Amino acid sequence: MLALQVYPSPSRPHHLIREGPAAGVYVRVGSTNRRADAELIEELQRFSRGEGFDEQPLPGLSSEAIDFRAASESFAPFRELRRRDLETLRLVGDHQGKTVPTVGGMILFGHDRERQFPDAWIQAGRFAGSDKSRILDRIEIHSFPVQAVEEVIAFVQKHSWHGATIGAVRRTDRWSLPPEAVREALINAVVHTDYSQRGAPIRLSIFDDRLEIENLGLLPFGLTVEDLPHGVSRLRNRVIGRVFQALGLIEQCGSGIQRITAVCREAGLPPPIFEETATRFRVTIPTVPVGPTVVDATEQAILANLKQGQGLATREIAAIIGLSARATRTRLARLIDRGLVCEIGTSAKDPQRKYFLAECGPP
Repeated sequence: MLALQVYPSPSRPHHLIREGPAAGVYVRVGSTNRRADAELIEELQRFSRGEGFDEQPLPGLSSEAIDFRAASESFAPFRELRRRDLETLRLVGDHQGKTVPTVGGMILFGHDRERQFPDAWIQAGRFAGSDKSRILDRIEIHSFPVQAVEEVIAFVQKHSWHGATIGAVRRTDRWSLPPEAVREALINAVVHTDYSQRGAPIRLSIFDDRLEIENLGLLPFGLTVEDLPHGVSRLRNRVIGRVFQALGLIEQCGSGIQRITAVCREAGLPPPIFEETATRFRVTIPTVPVGPTVVDATEQAILANLKQGQGLATREIAAIIGLSARATRTRLARLIDRGLVCEIGTSAKDPQRKYFLAECGPP
């Protein structure tokens, strides 16, 4: 038996001499070899230099190309955004003594972002059956990415809830698709899209039996689909990832895929499917349950105490399960998403709101 260990070369990408550097570079996609096009070769070169596409400056624009008001509104729930923070977040950078926007800055908060990056938007559709032969509804979302995520989630909610609990003040919809899994998959697409490519926006498709999210770009080099369930990840867009992390939309690199899988399992759904197709990455979340909803010991304790039917406030539940109010609210939100618990109150910030089992509601 012979074992060879090949170390990465600093002069990547390599090519077949007889085909030349423009046509002789090949990459592995699944079980096949594929000739790399010009965009893919450029990404390989950036990868070997340790550079990210969204960190590159746009010298033809000024720093005023960034919509500071839109950026400030996105950060407002967390902290006040100052002008100098744009540079710290790499939304702008220095180029030959001039402050200019970066690619990531324009994609996130650019005034005329789609002129520079015409595919930096999201297309969502609801189809009848299990293919795209008949469309029932569609929407094109051209908002800034942070806002676009919320608009897409609203579209998914519109087409995926399957029941509701009517309370004294509020109605709580119960979704056939776990909202947390959809949100994670969508954010993953926005953060990891290869914006250097052209040809298609991020696409979300809802079918009778599944939801699919596709984005341009294969997995970052060195990663395989088999690595993803183990939390192995590499951030393609560092500027976009840094901003999304600052806004609380992502926690840490690599955790999103594992969270999607866990949420699907808890909802009694088959595991999500991750695959590379041509130049795109696709996440498929099945919607046909294969088993009962799974709850852990802490969630069982919450449900057991809610069986009394009188309703409990967050602080009361926190005292019972021994967690902080914030951690308890996270647990309750997951139970609501899975249709097991309903929330009754005048608003999400109502200090008097109470929680009930979804099947019983308030007395």
